[in-house]
Amino acid sequence: MEEKRKRGLHGGPLLILFLGHMTSALEVPLDPKVLEGLPQPPTITHQSPKDYIIDPRENIVIHCEAKGKPHPTFSWTRNGTHFDIDKDSKVIMKPNSGTLVIDISGEKAEAYEGVYQCTARNEHGTAVSNNIIIRQSRSPLWSKERNEPVYVQEGVPLILQCRPPAGLPPPIIFWMDNNFQRLPQSPRVSQALNGDLYFSNVLPEDSRSDYICYARFPHTQTIQQKQPMSVKVLNKGPVEDRKPTFQVPTGTSSTKMVLRGEVLELECIAEGLPTPEISWQKESGDLPSGRTSFLSFQKVLRIVGVTEADAGAYRCTARNSLGSVHHIITVTVKAAPFWISPPRNLILAPQENGVLICRASGNPKPVITWSMNGIPIENTPKDLSRKVEDDTIIFSDIQTGSSAVYQCNASNEYGYLLANAFVNVLAEPPRVLTPPNKVYQVIRNNLALLDCASFGSPTPNITWFKDSQTSVLDGDPYVLHENGTLEIHVAQKLNSGKYTCVAMNSLGKEENHVFLEVKEPTRILRQPEYKVVERNRDARFECKVKHDPTLTPTMIWLKDDGELPDDERFEVDSESLTIKDVTENDAGTYTCIMNTTLDQDSASAMLTVVEQPGPPTDLELTDQGTRSVQLTWISGDEHNSPIQKFVIQYEDGLHQPGVWYNLTEVPGTKTTAHLKLSPYVHYTFRVVAINEVGMSQPSYPSRQYKTDPAAPDENPSGVQGAGTEHNNLVISWKPLTGLQANGPGLQYKVIWRQKEMEKDWTSVTVANVSKFVVSGTPTFVPYEVKVQAVNDYGVGPEPRAHIAFSGEDLPRAAPENVQVMVQNSTLAEVHWDPVPHSTVRGRLKGYKVYYWKEKSLHRHNPHHEEQQVLTFSGNKTHGKLPGLHPFSLYTLNVRVFNGKGEGPPSSNLRFETPEGVPGPPAFLKIMSPNLDSLTLKWGPPVERNGRLTGYTLKYQPINTTSNELGPLEEIALPANETSFTLLNLRYSTRYKIYFNAKTVRGSGPAITDEVVTIMDEVLWRQPAVHVGTGYTAPPHPISPITQSLRPPFYKVRPVGPAFGNVSSSVKENGAVISWEYWGPDKNVYIEYIVENSKEDWKKEFVNGSQTYHIKGLKPGTSYKVRVVAKDQSDETVHSTEELLITVPAMASRQVDIATQGWFIGLMCAIALLILVLLIVCFIKRNKGGKYPVKEKEDAHADPEIQPMKEDDCTFGEYSDTEDHKPLKGSRTPSNGTVKKDDSDDSLVDYGEGGDGQFNEDGSFIGQYSGKKEKDTTEGNESSEAPSPVNAMNSFV
Repeated sequence: MEEKRKRGLHGGPLLILFLGHMTSALEVPLDPKVLEGLPQPPTITHQSPKDYIIDPRENIVIHCEAKGKPHPTFSWTRNGTHFDIDKDSKVIMKPNSGTLVIDISGEKAEAYEGVYQCTARNEHGTAVSNNIIIRQSRSPLWSKERNEPVYVQEGVPLILQCRPPAGLPPPIIFWMDNNFQRLPQSPRVSQALNGDLYFSNVLPEDSRSDYICYARFPHTQTIQQKQPMSVKVLNKGPVEDRKPTFQVPTGTSSTKMVLRGEVLELECIAEGLPTPEISWQKESGDLPSGRTSFLSFQKVLRIVGVTEADAGAYRCTARNSLGSVHHIITVTVKAAPFWISPPRNLILAPQENGVLICRASGNPKPVITWSMNGIPIENTPKDLSRKVEDDTIIFSDIQTGSSAVYQCNASNEYGYLLANAFVNVLAEPPRVLTPPNKVYQVIRNNLALLDCASFGSPTPNITWFKDSQTSVLDGDPYVLHENGTLEIHVAQKLNSGKYTCVAMNSLGKEENHVFLEVKEPTRILRQPEYKVVERNRDARFECKVKHDPTLTPTMIWLKDDGELPDDERFEVDSESLTIKDVTENDAGTYTCIMNTTLDQDSASAMLTVVEQPGPPTDLELTDQGTRSVQLTWISGDEHNSPIQKFVIQYEDGLHQPGVWYNLTEVPGTKTTAHLKLSPYVHYTFRVVAINEVGMSQPSYPSRQYKTDPAAPDENPSGVQGAGTEHNNLVISWKPLTGLQANGPGLQYKVIWRQKEMEKDWTSVTVANVSKFVVSGTPTFVPYEVKVQAVNDYGVGPEPRAHIAFSGEDLPRAAPENVQVMVQNSTLAEVHWDPVPHSTVRGRLKGYKVYYWKEKSLHRHNPHHEEQQVLTFSGNKTHGKLPGLHPFSLYTLNVRVFNGKGEGPPSSNLRFETPEGVPGPPAFLKIMSPNLDSLTLKWGPPVERNGRLTGYTLKYQPINTTSNELGPLEEIALPANETSFTLLNLRYSTRYKIYFNAKTVRGSGPAITDEVVTIMDEVLWRQPAVHVGTGYTAPPHPISPITQSLRPPFYKVRPVGPAFGNVSSSVKENGAVISWEYWGPDKNVYIEYIVENSKEDWKKEFVNGSQTYHIKGLKPGTSYKVRVVAKDQSDETVHSTEELLITVPAMASRQVDIATQGWFIGLMCAIALLILVLLIVCFIKRNKGGKYPVKEKEDAHADPEIQPMKEDDCTFGEYSDTEDHKPLKGSRTPSNGTVKKDDSDDSLVDYGEGGDGQFNEDGSFIGQYSGKKEKDTTEGNESSEAPSPVNAMNSFV
């Protein structure tokens, strides 16, 4: 043992010394031209991944490509044994390749699953591929299950499990609803990593029936759907808040193992109320920066590219307002083998030494094994020149013929690595691999490196020469590196030139020439300068550069050492930066960087942004004249920007106080201005300074300066004339301003004459107006008009004449010879003769064609439509009328119009449009299906557009399996038919039906439907409707009769009855009427009347519904009800049969409470109240007062008792003949009669059933106490007042 240890100690220095001699071993040449001429063992260049999942719908392709000299041959093993490709016709190998293509058409892909390995060999060695595991992708169906509804109390947690089928690779899970919309997720509701849906607490809005889990299998791009799950949230009382607890993971701690380089995902989901918030931290340090992210609302911690440093304890915390809870997850990091130094190909010359090193790491530490040409190295013939020591193979004094491919395998329990490296024993003369005549460029005073990459076996020796010199370059300033590179520390211009490198070994030599160019450095000659720029102006920085003329420069600008703002205001050109419309944010330091391919230079400057100037001060007026004055001022602060100009503004205190106008401008270098003024103005001046930034605030105003009045200097502008009536001319103008008036008493002299008819001018002077009306003019003749300004100090200059026309009148003639030429069923052309010009009496604007539809020719009743107008400008004599209805009668007339209006219409002209194709049938109803027949009912088209010539019925069967349509059958039906029975159909078959109408012009659009013939006979009972009992639902059918993909018919106007299925149900306060309606008229009403009454029917509008609630019907009364449809003229076009309904009387509540104590007290109070009422009644009677009860009785024909009025708390009508009838609040039997024994109602009935009958103290409020005394002359007086005793008897 000790002896072995000593040998090991002595062997250490020898190995180090040996490895020191390995430096002469050759690297694999990279030049393809070199490789082409060298013998080379095989090298695997491309192979399929180790774990290869295939698509069973496609052929299997297993890649294996290799190179070598000569080109290698290929063979395969499957599951460790030779795979004979020639014996399987489904497997082929690509030419000059080891790639396998397996045709699985007609075969199951599972038959070719297994472990494959490719071998590439030539006479110099054998390379092998990884073990390629072929597995078929799988996307299994979800197991059938029935999901019962989940009932859960509001506020509690909930987990909806997905449990997807196991696929290869595993599926991607997501939750959606029936509309294929992703279910919304939040910190309260989220999907876990396993696909389950977690609710921290449920809310009422979580109730839904379409929680659907989907699994998408990415390899086959298929999606499997789980059966929908229904959640119903219950509310059984208040929900209590609770502190968080973890749903995932459970307990206080857990562990997690992850492999190095993979993605670590830690998950914590908590429940609680309010919804908890999740946070993460690492116990022993910080979370890795740049590799950490949080998913699913902080519930998932994700770390990519895991390293050993990521191992440790991670704490997730769930917290809400009631507390917090923690969970520790301990993460361990293992590692599949990974390369530290994979073996590299080795080229050696005979008798040279070399070494192959294969170093890998992992956790646990991987085991290194070696193979040669695919055979474990311990099973190969012994080679004295080769020594294996763990992860290293040492070659010494290697001999020709020892070329081979060595495989290094590093493996542990989590995986393996396999690398091929060949040892190629060569004897080759030197070759220089650096391209000949390569040019190297460097900047003066910088480092220069000249390459001389070479290859040879043995390794060549490198020497350098310059230009035509014969001496070897060695020593200052040159340094020769071991790889043949020549270094020049500080390159100068004199170092430029041609360099020759010579590679030499025992088998020969080769030389190569390269060139060195030393360039001048790049320098900025004109640097950007400090700028002071006003806001909203442009700033420009220059950056002029000198560089070597053979180099191309590129300029980059920075702001405050960062990129320029992404703003179009920044413009960069070859030698400058321009900033448009500078703002305060643009201030800062700007840097110009000039780059070439070899070097760069930079320079910086600051930009300062300044503001607008301050306002001028100390305004003073001097040299005052009649129409001029001198204004001086002191300039305000320039704010680092010279003032460009001053603007002098004025206010006219006499005519427009408070309004400022610009008067003149002066340069910014002046502070005085000579101002020209207008007469009769009270001037006040102020000054505004302007520089590059903008305008200053105005100065304080000067003192007021008044000028003397004078005659006007100008006349009004905008003079024009036009007539408003046929016999006048309105002359208008733009009045002068106070500044233009030049003096008081401003007036206008209006002058006119008829052009070419009058020589003398007529004039009138007006004031304070801007127009004048000349009356009594001829209609629409030209005039010359002028307006002159006049004031108290004289008249203005001679005015210029303007042409104007007097007023227009309505045209007096109608167009004649109006003709209509019908182009087609929807277009007509109208022609007319123009009216004489003299009858236009104005400026001709054009013609208007009025037209309207009288009726459709297939209807007997007229159908007037709104009148339409088409306008044709100018002197046109024809026009087209589009959009007409086919087969209709139209009327039109034509009128001329001018600026005044329209002339008389031409005579009405009627014309007819020809027939067109009809619209779709009004409806199509499929009736009476049988085993082999169907009955169709339909209504003619609402838009017939002509005389119907018949109908076309087409039908064809549908193959429910393939959804293909069968042969199409066609049947022609006459126009007078509205039903037809299809015979000889196949039972239990779906048919598609097409149905359209025809005129002489062709077929109209079809309506379609689909129907299934009956599969078995069943008995249907029609619902029974009885007055007063409502709708009785039909029993459930045994099997379906028809199955329609659309509604079975269209509710459009039919030929027969437009109403159907009329039913009613009655309640105590009204009746509900329902019906079906197919007519086109939208004005549908409910009409009702008391049975045997001679009053008019009451009418209530339905507003498009097919159900209506009639309110306010009298209990115990019978009514006649009908539903009607009316046209636009309020004529009834459709009506249902009259329904007789009876509203049930309100039943009395018989509650025996006579023995109750509170009832006895209440009765005493009522008796006292009645006594007071008796006294009041006798007093009023003695005074001759009249009670209005009898008057109301005589005024109403209805003998029924009226309810108490709620507005004045008085009784309704009172009958002396039927005292036994109940008051409001009592209940009557359902047959509407009142029994004698039931006439004396208890007070309980009135206390609960009536409104407004008692005060808070229980006193009675009625006709006798609450009504004011009426005038004795009102109404029909009664000979005697009803006794209040009778009223009393009705209560007790």
